[in-house]
Amino acid sequence: NAAHLFFQLVSRRYERGAMLVTSNRSVGEWGTVFGDPVVATAILDRLLHHSHVITIRGDSYRLREKRRSGLLQKSTTAAGMESS
Repeated sequence: NAAHLFFQLVSRRYERGAMLVTSNRSVGEWGTVFGDPVVATAILDRLLHHSHVITIRGDSYRLREKRRSGLLQKSTTAAGMESS
């Protein structure tokens, strides 16, 4: 499945070359996202070792334009959750 394929990719690149990974999900959610917490932990173990993590918080740049034009309520995100 996809989680195992991604694990193989990360394992082959581990300590051999750089990887850049972006996600709109926190690392705490990866077990659920991949459907296998053990594989997700193994992936994160390799990715986070020797890594620099940059966390960007805030409203979506794309949704900001929709809010300005009145197409989207100001306090609602795309997922329908309250923004902080």
